[in-house]
Amino acid sequence: MYSMIGKLHLFGALVMGLLPGAVAAQGRMLSAADYARAERFMAYAAAPLVDHDVQKVHWLDDGHFWYRDHDSHGDHFLLRDLASGKITPLFDQRKLAAALGMVIGNPLDAQKLPVTGYRKRPDGRLEIAVRRKHYLCDLQGAPVCALGRGVPARDKAGRVTTGAEPGVLSPDRKSEAFIRDWNLWLRDMATGKETRLTTDGVENFGYATDNAGWKHTDHAILEWSPDSRRIATFQQDQRKTGEMYLIRSRVGHPELLKWKYPLVGDKDVTMIERVIIDVPTRKVVRLKMPPDQHRSSLCDDVSCGPDGGWDDVKWAPDGNTLAFVSTSRDHRHEWFRIADARTGAVRTVFEESVPTYYESGNGAVNWRYLPATHEAIWFSERNNWGNLYLYDLITGKLKHAITSGTGNVTEVLKVDPGTRTVWFRGVGRTAGVNPYYQQFWKVGLDGGRPTLLTPEDADHTISLSPDGKNFVDAYSTPATPPVTVLRSAGDGRMLATVATADATRLKAAGWVPPIPFTVKARDGRTDLYGMMFKPSHFDPSKKYPIIDYVYPGPQTGSVLGRSFLPARGDHQAMAELGFIVIAVDGMGTPWRSKAFHDAYFQHIEDNTLPDQVGAIRQLAARYPWIDLDRVGIWGHSGGGNATAGAMFRYPDFFKVGWAESGNHDNRDYEDDWAEKWQGLLVRGKDGKSNYDAQANQDFAADLKGRLMLTYGTLDDNVPPENTLLVVQALIKANRDFDMIAIPNAHHGYAAATPYITRRRWDYFVRHLAGDTPPKEYALKPWPWR
Repeated sequence: MYSMIGKLHLFGALVMGLLPGAVAAQGRMLSAADYARAERFMAYAAAPLVDHDVQKVHWLDDGHFWYRDHDSHGDHFLLRDLASGKITPLFDQRKLAAALGMVIGNPLDAQKLPVTGYRKRPDGRLEIAVRRKHYLCDLQGAPVCALGRGVPARDKAGRVTTGAEPGVLSPDRKSEAFIRDWNLWLRDMATGKETRLTTDGVENFGYATDNAGWKHTDHAILEWSPDSRRIATFQQDQRKTGEMYLIRSRVGHPELLKWKYPLVGDKDVTMIERVIIDVPTRKVVRLKMPPDQHRSSLCDDVSCGPDGGWDDVKWAPDGNTLAFVSTSRDHRHEWFRIADARTGAVRTVFEESVPTYYESGNGAVNWRYLPATHEAIWFSERNNWGNLYLYDLITGKLKHAITSGTGNVTEVLKVDPGTRTVWFRGVGRTAGVNPYYQQFWKVGLDGGRPTLLTPEDADHTISLSPDGKNFVDAYSTPATPPVTVLRSAGDGRMLATVATADATRLKAAGWVPPIPFTVKARDGRTDLYGMMFKPSHFDPSKKYPIIDYVYPGPQTGSVLGRSFLPARGDHQAMAELGFIVIAVDGMGTPWRSKAFHDAYFQHIEDNTLPDQVGAIRQLAARYPWIDLDRVGIWGHSGGGNATAGAMFRYPDFFKVGWAESGNHDNRDYEDDWAEKWQGLLVRGKDGKSNYDAQANQDFAADLKGRLMLTYGTLDDNVPPENTLLVVQALIKANRDFDMIAIPNAHHGYAAATPYITRRRWDYFVRHLAGDTPPKEYALKPWPWR
């Protein structure tokens, strides 16, 4: 296996070396100044030019929140008191920069601190989060920070022995649970004392372990009870799960990396055995049920959010019962269950089966457990739209719909059992408003007409206070910067202005907003929504080649949100080089009706490509300055898959493609993702399967245009074999192609991203526009945030 891969890597390198550097016809000679002008529209250059762009705040309690503001002098971390309206600095940025820089090992700019989390302790010390790492900082005297949130354990000689393992903090903030040697441990935050909670965890059958194959970390997956006395987690059985292998390049013997990675169609996949741990007694209560699939009702992992957690598990307030949802391997069947935390007894209350796949929301699991009234809120798309339903937990019967009609509930943000009120974000629920704009609503559990709390025709980003009485609303459109206001959650009335973004400096630098457009889908009836990016120096008398950025989903789409962004990827930067760049969400992507989302269920080779082609044809008919003879396409991951598929399946339409890290054959990708969208692998007596049509390598011989394939050799999300299968088929078919294998890079290219981005610009400039790029222009390194 490895000798074959090594030869393919070598062959790719030789091919790249032998291909001529410039094969385009006579065209423009682009200079370094042209690339520098395009680089001004990258996010790291454009974002600092927007003042007071506050789209997210962080609530500390019911009456205080903090946020990062920005102006021409840099970032400012501010604290707002709701009662007085007073705004004060959150901390001394210079002291924190000095203290954090010492422990991180890199000097930090006080005006560009990468702080993502904050809490002030009663003793004045600060808990600071930088991405997913936590630091305890004391700025009251000489500034000092230490890694971790508590006192680390030490041996008899006083040396720190532990504390590096990331922990999950208890609600009372007195303990954190973490994994060591396949078992779950507890660390006292005040003393650093560590206690082992489980004893029978062994390799590949450990407690709370985080491994979905495509994503694997050392973070513990668990849910604390509200009283901090119990922990809900699982013992994850991956002893029979197949392994994945990668090789880290270095001088001398290479390093072999291996871990458990289930694939589509595997007989043995990872399973979980649910347990509840009584923390004071260290008693492990195993739930009385068979092992569950390693699945969630929302995503292709049991932990879907950016901050970890176990999404489909919810405690009763008293910590005596636990509600959870079990999902079938193919995501077509869901079971709502309740467990007794003391005995482990489990009762299935109700269930739902669907013909395609079930999802509990978009962005968040939307079901809720209401034990005080023996009720549950359940999300379902049974009427072709995502709505909320109220179930009786005693009978398991549906009581009534909470919401109804067209449009989707996307995220339930809060439920108040006392007032029987639900607050939620939704899309497509207001006639005449862009169906992708998020709005904020409240509705009674007993039904009735929902109340719209954010009436502006814009996309709304919501931060709700812990008590649910107030919320911060940042509303914007792709063309208009955000206005951020404090509002009442009772009626939506505006209480105060938090910030009003000012894009004056951005516009002075030449920024132009993206142009929204609509076209018809493949069915000739359904509207598709996209964005177009034109050069700031656009000349309507010219013919411009067009580049289609694609991400086919089905879990998301190509258009990167509908709120204001100074830069959407590098779309505007590429446009500056002489292109029209578009992104459009085709049928099969979320946020619209269930039928829209199901458009290519069990046909993932579709990749929204019929709608991409249709959209470009319609735009070319609408705008004579689009050159339909010069169409390019590019994407990463699923977009890399779609790009190669476009070049193979529409070879006379797409002339140039750039495919990054594509999952080109989902039989070589993680089981959970493809088995949800394509279904379980079924093989007929003739040896053919329902996965044959989605394998890009089987269509590689149809390539006519210029295709670049890129991947990281340590891609532990989409394994490199996906690209190498296509490479092997192209070689067999005697097709010319280009390839870049990035040594020791993962699914994202990290430090190599500027290089790959510049090479992509060069590729389209040379092969689609027919121009000559400057030699080896160096884009700036991506800033660390």
